[in-house]
Amino acid sequence: MTDKIAIIGFGNIANAIITPLLDKKYIQPENVFCVVNSKESLENIKKNYKYKINVYKSGSIESKIIWDCQYKLLSIKPQQFNEITEAHYIKNKDNLIVSILAGVSINRLTKKFPNHKCVRVVTNIPITIGQGLTGIAWGEGITKNQKQFTKKLFENTSRIYEFSEDYLDIFLALTSSGPAIISLIIEALSDGGLSGGLPKTLSEELVLEMIIGTTSLIKENKLSTSELKNLVTSPGGTTIAALRVLEKKSVRSALIESIISACNRSKEFR
Repeated sequence: MTDKIAIIGFGNIANAIITPLLDKKYIQPENVFCVVNSKESLENIKKNYKYKINVYKSGSIESKIIWDCQYKLLSIKPQQFNEITEAHYIKNKDNLIVSILAGVSINRLTKKFPNHKCVRVVTNIPITIGQGLTGIAWGEGITKNQKQFTKKLFENTSRIYEFSEDYLDIFLALTSSGPAIISLIIEALSDGGLSGGLPKTLSEELVLEMIIGTTSLIKENKLSTSELKNLVTSPGGTTIAALRVLEKKSVRSALIESIISACNRSKEFR
């Protein structure tokens, strides 16, 4: 796949991206160069990570080796972005930065890393179980090989969408913030079951299985959400009584506004 790759930040998402590539031997452990921000992270990776990759603490002399790698995955927190400084001695103009930082624009990446071509990627937490959604926006001058490399990073663990950058903020809101919103809904519904007398663990299990079954039914039968709703809603029945409460409480509007708020927050990082 490539001789060397640098991983700047090694959280859950970076782990989920790199580990399958190592598992499939697309890259070799000795060719992975990882930089982390804390001594605790450094020791944890050295002790517990299944592969013996090269790992360094940020700011150390040894960590400068990352700038010799042609390909780099930038996976730090957006708030740490200003702490990164590109090495001044870079001469190879074919270097590539693949950034998964929420909200950080290609323009900002390009200014920060003038000796790199830049790709902006948004992915979500289900990538950690191989069921992620990944959106990619290409910077200027990206070569065919660089596009292939970038897609290879994500294709084993997620479904890939290629967008203009304008779509990435709303893509992030739906797919990356969405799991937390869904978790809140699951928690609330299971609390409803608890209120009705079910044990909490059973109630949550039922909610999870109901959601899996419902989404599968919609996908497999190619139903619209309105069609599904009409299938289970009868005049004067229990379902319409439940939906009426949600409409009175403006739950639909609150969910819409939550996505718009997440999208706007992502734009603030630009």
